[in-house]
Amino acid sequence: MKAIGADKAFSLEDGNQFYEVEKETPQPGERELLVNVKSISVNPVDTKLRQSPVSDAPRILGFDAVGTVEAVGEGVEFFSEGDEVYYSGTPDNDGSNATHQLVDERMVGRKPANLSNNEAASLPLTAITASEVLFDVFNISHEPEDNKGKSLLIINGAGGVGSIATQIAKYYGLKVITTASRSETTEWSEKMGADVVLNHKNDLADEFEAHGIKDVDFILCTFSTDMYYEKMVELVRPRGHIATLVELDNNQDLNALKDKSITFTHEFMYTRPICDMDDLQRHHDYLTDVTEKMEAGHYQTTLSETIKGLTPDTLFEAHQKLEAHQMIGKLVIELDEQ
Repeated sequence: MKAIGADKAFSLEDGNQFYEVEKETPQPGERELLVNVKSISVNPVDTKLRQSPVSDAPRILGFDAVGTVEAVGEGVEFFSEGDEVYYSGTPDNDGSNATHQLVDERMVGRKPANLSNNEAASLPLTAITASEVLFDVFNISHEPEDNKGKSLLIINGAGGVGSIATQIAKYYGLKVITTASRSETTEWSEKMGADVVLNHKNDLADEFEAHGIKDVDFILCTFSTDMYYEKMVELVRPRGHIATLVELDNNQDLNALKDKSITFTHEFMYTRPICDMDDLQRHHDYLTDVTEKMEAGHYQTTLSETIKGLTPDTLFEAHQKLEAHQMIGKLVIELDEQ
């Protein structure tokens, strides 16, 4: 099998340190699938991990993948050889920047039949993240009627997580408010279903007032928690809930949460596999829900750009695009025919 790896941490300024690796194709263990990978997506977490120390070289990055099940291990219940699947892997195994990958079936969903490989590859990591925030963190109901009257602010609505979170939240009955600034990101967020799109270049409190919004029940921050921390505390309702995907670089005042009894959560979708939690199958369940909604026409793909061929150069190009912070939706790499 072919993979793209790197032997050490590196920044873009160091030049392209990715190279092609030839490895023996692994065999699946208990509850594992061997997937012949067809398309992958590149995420911000890939760019961060690329710059972290390497303990076992070569390190093969990558999370989102779509492919065909080539072999199954003992105890596999959900899938058979030949099934088309999608998933988001785990940081403690070789990633999806390869022609083949092992993955625990409990983290895998059936690829939506109405989506291409590239369209489906845009979804797993962001869809699982959004689902965990909405259902595990914010504890919204799976019955849309129960969520009527509740509101969600998504900071950076045109990003990968924001794009699918908008759609899931809308389907399940929430009013969705997002932020953007460029005309293309505003239009994209509206296309994803946002009820209101605020201009994040302006003070968000002023934007709330201009749109007749007093406060919101939930806030999902997908960009610079430090930049928005105080503003989120100001805008969330009393006993509201803030979730962020972005690590804090500065010390923030947790006491600021007290007067309004605000709950603040760091969301990390790899907690379940890394901590070997008993409910790992929740990833499978969330992807199954997304597949059903996609096939019913309730959701749409968040794919915005495709690069052909998985090589050291195309992977480096993808990392450059993500670190430019101009991406709308998701970037996918389509592997060469094997």
